[in-house]
Amino acid sequence: MAIIGIVALCIVIAVLAFLAPRLSRGPERGTQRALGFGSRAGGKAPGPLGRLFSKPFRSSSKAVGRSGSAGRRTRGRLPF
Repeated sequence: MAIIGIVALCIVIAVLAFLAPRLSRGPERGTQRALGFGSRAGGKAPGPLGRLFSKPFRSSSKAVGRSGSAGRRTRGRLPF
């Protein structure tokens, strides 16, 4: 269920970045901030468990950043 939520969020960020590049920065940063809190909380677990618990949050944050930049990059390549 969480994977579907992250995928849907990435799609929304990419579409928003394509339609309104400047307005997409706020939601993208807010999402990355929330995922960063989860990553830091998961990283407090001892030893290898900390890396295991924080990894989904780190990879989700990277995916959100990539989808936003891809939408802005695609918008920049349009001829008009």
